[in-house]
Amino acid sequence: MIKVSEQARTKLISLMTEEGYDAFKDYVRVGVKSGGCSGLSYELKFDKDQHDNDKVFEDNNIKIAVNKSSFLYLAGTTLEYSGGLNGKGFVFQNPNAQRTCGCGESFSL
Repeated sequence: MIKVSEQARTKLISLMTEEGYDAFKDYVRVGVKSGGCSGLSYELKFDKDQHDNDKVFEDNNIKIAVNKSSFLYLAGTTLEYSGGLNGKGFVFQNPNAQRTCGCGESFSL
């Protein structure tokens, strides 16, 4: 399962609404791809559709879709949001990551 903090929930609802998505019906698609300074990087986007190879979760009234291959890397992750002058934006608190880069956008296992 992937969890969504209260701060991330608030920001996701705002961004989804701005981009024409329904935060209570559409999905936040979370994934992993090759790249970044630590080997793997996170993907975060919005989607109106669920695909056949997706695992779908709901936490804090946010629907999350993750393809099955990315889920192996993301199980137990919490999506956080840090705003303000020193904020990093969306941050993935991933218990599976053995090493992360300084910016927190990539990781390795």
